[in-house]
Amino acid sequence: MGFDINEPEQRSKLRAAIDAAGINIGNLWLYYFSIGGSVGEYEVEAYLQGMLSIPELERDLLAMAANDLLNNHGGPRAPYADELPQDDPPASEDPETP
Repeated sequence: MGFDINEPEQRSKLRAAIDAAGINIGNLWLYYFSIGGSVGEYEVEAYLQGMLSIPELERDLLAMAANDLLNNHGGPRAPYADELPQDDPPASEDPETP
């Protein structure tokens, strides 16, 4: 599975939010798993290090878990995939190409 266009930005903002709040990955994963996340703790850690891609639903569940754990912390929050800018693919220069 490859990275989608917004995955690196979503990951970096999630990482910034949990780092600012002092949330460790183990606690993030435990809460994420308790709300229905299905990716293992090691995979979440690899994702947060940029070594693994995970599906959008799982990224959004991680953002939800982080935001719940932030609980009115004054720092940044983790964005959901639909909150990130959606870039359209570049248009083809050739009018004959669909």
